[in-house]
Amino acid sequence: MIDKAVINNLFEAAVKDDPTLFLIDVVISPDNNITVIADGEQGISINDCIAISRHIEKSLNEEDLDFSLEVTSPGAAEPFTDKRQYKKNIGRTLKVVSENEKYEGVLTAITDNDITLEWESREPKPVGKGKITVKKTKVIPYELINSAKVKIKI
Repeated sequence: MIDKAVINNLFEAAVKDDPTLFLIDVVISPDNNITVIADGEQGISINDCIAISRHIEKSLNEEDLDFSLEVTSPGAAEPFTDKRQYKKNIGRTLKVVSENEKYEGVLTAITDNDITLEWESREPKPVGKGKITVKKTKVIPYELINSAKVKIKI
């Protein structure tokens, strides 16, 4: 069976000239079906995936191994697994689940330690009947985020 660390090293060698690309995950089945999930700070193109695939495939073919290889980007509905995925999604609506709260708002800022979400909420007026729209902001540290993903609008 092919080792995950070998694929990680081959991936790093394939993207050494483009530091904006990064590895999300490597999945290897018992029958050597390899799936490499990669992303980039500005997204990842089909040409990037092809170049990575060719580099990994060439290296594995030299070892005369029987395998199947797929290099892909993360799905639109997949949760983020790397802090760098937040940067390219600034301005988009995210669903974030923290330890005891769920938030849905526009990602407005990121730092090395946290993200900032903004959303509007309808709340009762302080005086009188009816409701008013209130703009809410929440800063959420990365370590408190259990999952975060883009809300897909249909």
